[in-house]
Amino acid sequence: MKKWGSRLLACGAAASMAASFGMIAQAEDQTYKVGVCQLVQHDALDAATKGFSDALTEKLGDKVEIIEQNASGDSANCTTIVNQFVADEVDLIMANATPALLAAMAGTNEIPILGTSVSVYSVALDVPAEEWTGKSGINVSGTSDLAPLDEQAAMFSEILPDAKTIGLLYCSAEPNSVYQVETVEAALKEAGFETKVYTFADSNDIASITTQAASEVDAMYVPTDNAAASNAEIIDNICQPAGIPIIAGEEGICSGCGIATLSISYYDLGYKTGEMAYDVLVNGADVSEMEVAYAPQFVKKYDAARCEALGITVPEGYEAIETAE
Repeated sequence: MKKWGSRLLACGAAASMAASFGMIAQAEDQTYKVGVCQLVQHDALDAATKGFSDALTEKLGDKVEIIEQNASGDSANCTTIVNQFVADEVDLIMANATPALLAAMAGTNEIPILGTSVSVYSVALDVPAEEWTGKSGINVSGTSDLAPLDEQAAMFSEILPDAKTIGLLYCSAEPNSVYQVETVEAALKEAGFETKVYTFADSNDIASITTQAASEVDAMYVPTDNAAASNAEIIDNICQPAGIPIIAGEEGICSGCGIATLSISYYDLGYKTGEMAYDVLVNGADVSEMEVAYAPQFVKKYDAARCEALGITVPEGYEAIETAE
């Protein structure tokens, strides 16, 4: 009886070890399919997608298939892309920009969703600011590109102290832009500037609205706004000849039409999102309990050529934006 019992224990231990090795082998053989829905092609979002893809492929190699889709600036296309991801039963969706995140949330409440290049998650998730804990409680988390807005507003006093009226130019269809402009406008008024708000519904009326603004203000603020980023050249072609300097919400827009910005690295932001994706896919992290992450540092930057063209001297503490050779 004693010998039989020992055999049972030995067999049980062997079976347990075999099962454990089997689970390890299965884990090592596990492959993942990840869908990326990017709202539009421009430098900031492109860098975030690149960082995300690099992070996952560095960690998983050929065990991850990343399907990148671009919605060409159309929210309806985001919905179509997300619906295809759901039909394909991807393991995770990365939503690059707020409209992409909203489409992903509408498309699935089961597949983990990570956003990036999303400024304010409480706004995107329609959660009152006072109730926002940093965790969604649903199948959503990600990274935020929001810079300290009070510090962006302070740049007007630092660089353009003689300006009287500041125009705030943004796309009214982007909730995050609304939040940024409201916050910056309050800070500008407190600093003694007059403000005027100029909104465009989409790229079709951006030229006419920008032309109107350029004739009525001394300087402009353009937030982290996807429509503005995609049409920065149009804004610059109107504002620079009119002598209107722009302080921008991020480096890509600043390179396209601005004089200065408080900048983050969108590549690093996307990379962090990729690390979060790995944690969800491989380590089984609960996305609903993951805190939204923020850029680790912000840098004051300026566009040297545009500042020179407009006769603007930037104070110490600003770094020149690197230009492509």
